[in-house]
Amino acid sequence: MSGAAISNGKPERYTTRDGFEILDSCHRQMLGALDTLAALVKHLELHGGDDAARAMAAEVLKFFSTTARHHHEDEERYIFPKALASPDPEMVQTVLRLQQDHHWIEEDWMELSAHLEALKAGQSWWDPALLREGSEIFIALLHDHMVLEESSIYPAARTRMLPTERQAMGREMAARHRAGRSAR
Repeated sequence: MSGAAISNGKPERYTTRDGFEILDSCHRQMLGALDTLAALVKHLELHGGDDAARAMAAEVLKFFSTTARHHHEDEERYIFPKALASPDPEMVQTVLRLQQDHHWIEEDWMELSAHLEALKAGQSWWDPALLREGSEIFIALLHDHMVLEESSIYPAARTRMLPTERQAMGREMAARHRAGRSAR
């Protein structure tokens, strides 16, 4: 990234291009998007699928269909391979669980996103009960997933990577993200 990311609607500045800064920033953004999803569910219960609900659905859709997917791709590309090569069997098991989480997150997202797309488009076939239940599961899974990454995998990966490797990772991630944004 060229020095800034968006966190809760405000630019967030990086002091370096360390890849872990980008990953950490994305986790903060993800927490904001999950808060928006939870707020959307509450809003739907009180107000139905009004303009505000459609705007929240659009915001959540955009984040989890782009930024969150790029984030998981970055972890699979830059973080998990080194951790899987660890001689520590607990570390390997943790990475395998996180990789499985990525699959569950994607499956859960595919189910939720169809209903959010319908809501965003003003269609009436979306299911409020499915959105509520699916959102609760999705939110809980992502919270647990991020805690595990930040408490285990990220610290271990940071210590195994030289600062120059972390900066190269950050530059590559930022370039891929920019290319993805310009392609849209």
